[in-house]
Amino acid sequence: MTVGRLDLLGAWVAQAIFVLAIAVFVCRLAGQSRAEHWLGAAMLLTAVPLVYLLVRAPGRGCPTLYVVQIVAMLVYLAVELVVDYVVKVEFRHVRWMVLTYVVLFFAGTGGMIGVASRAGRPFAISSVVLFLVMAVLAFVQRAVTGM
Repeated sequence: MTVGRLDLLGAWVAQAIFVLAIAVFVCRLAGQSRAEHWLGAAMLLTAVPLVYLLVRAPGRGCPTLYVVQIVAMLVYLAVELVVDYVVKVEFRHVRWMVLTYVVLFFAGTGGMIGVASRAGRPFAISSVVLFLVMAVLAFVQRAVTGM
């Protein structure tokens, strides 16, 4: 199987999302809110290549699941943009909002494993490892910081 440029783009974007999320959680644990804010802003920029991949998906014959995975991440990024950067809603202490946010986050990032997997086994394996590290840090930082 030859890996196309767009599949490699998807894999690298997925890897960037995982690394940025890990960095956000580490910064949150370290009390570095300014760095956390800018890393989150960088993650929002991953929407640009994701939209490009979404637009190109039908012409490439990508399965519906691929489209759903990208849309899930884009929905999470849109919610993140609105609640944390535009409206600046303090929602992390309201249980139903946190649960909705966490479901969107893990649906989006989990879907990125599938997007990365299209570029081959090495990207699939590294994405799973990064996802697991990210997931552990997400719950650890929530337990430690309450955010």
